[in-house]
Amino acid sequence: MIDLNYYGWNDKLNQLKQESTYGTLTHGRVAIVHRTCYEVVAGSGVFRCELTGNMMYGKSDFELPCTGDWVIFQPFDEGMGIIVDMLPRSRTLCRRKTGTVAEKQAIAAHVDKAFIVQSLDDNFNVRRAERFMVQMREENITPVLVLNKADLGFDQQKVEEQIRHVTRQIPVFYTSIHESRTIFRLREFIAVGETVVFVGSSGVGKSSLVNALCEKSVLLTSGISQSTGKGCHTSTRREMVLMDRGGVLIDTPGVREFGLTVDDPGALDEILEITDYAQSCRFKDCEHINEPGCAVLDAVSRGILDRQVYESYLKLRRETWHFSASEHEKRKKEKSFTKLVDEVKKRKDHF
Repeated sequence: MIDLNYYGWNDKLNQLKQESTYGTLTHGRVAIVHRTCYEVVAGSGVFRCELTGNMMYGKSDFELPCTGDWVIFQPFDEGMGIIVDMLPRSRTLCRRKTGTVAEKQAIAAHVDKAFIVQSLDDNFNVRRAERFMVQMREENITPVLVLNKADLGFDQQKVEEQIRHVTRQIPVFYTSIHESRTIFRLREFIAVGETVVFVGSSGVGKSSLVNALCEKSVLLTSGISQSTGKGCHTSTRREMVLMDRGGVLIDTPGVREFGLTVDDPGALDEILEITDYAQSCRFKDCEHINEPGCAVLDAVSRGILDRQVYESYLKLRRETWHFSASEHEKRKKEKSFTKLVDEVKKRKDHF
């Protein structure tokens, strides 16, 4: 038997299950998503499940189960099942679907913490870390910066200067799979029943970190590329594993682009430490671009606010504004369409 409490099952989820039409059936958590089926961890074992036709064709891609989702399914045969329902999501890590303006892609659901992994080589990019931080906060997921491959030669003072504003906001860990004490500290930060998702670019060592935290090889890893001297991309899918001492880890493939799906551009102000300055601006609706009496611009000119952080703020704000406007327009169209469908139904019922 598998104790699903280690996988994050709790009273709130149990209540949601009881409210489902299928509350008497088996529940489990999606560990891996394949193209046409799902591996689901349940109390009686791991099942390979497919979706009912209603779920497969009646929902958008975003609404279909992703890694970490809790589902209700009907077992049949040995180790097989049909997913009939999905419990409401919370703390879902999303990104904007590549090539779209406002379409979301769900990466992992019911996440407590997100480890933003960067390696201390040419991959290190504080701007990318800021982007992930913004998205995590949108979903009430605790962001954590993990600077991996700390055994490499790097300028620690330079790195700490670049991430000074980040360390005031979120926990930061320096790790190396060759230094067990760094892995121990990271492991101690993961509580029993918590779910942690690993995000970052290819080759930063996410899968190796997961293996080190589990103290055994649970995910495939690759070595260093002889041509570039950098880590090779390994993960090709989002995969959930359980640590021996409790705690659920979700590894994700490296991403080149992580488009924000933040609906409130104002959320950036606090994360990038703009709020304290913005409160002193002459105008309440100051956009911190060229307005007279802008305390944010004054802080930049006096070197109090890092110019690169300020420029990152402007870039991310433009992106969130664009997504927010597109999202509101999409909702408006969907509302109008729903209203039209309802009117057509009423006419049919009338005649």
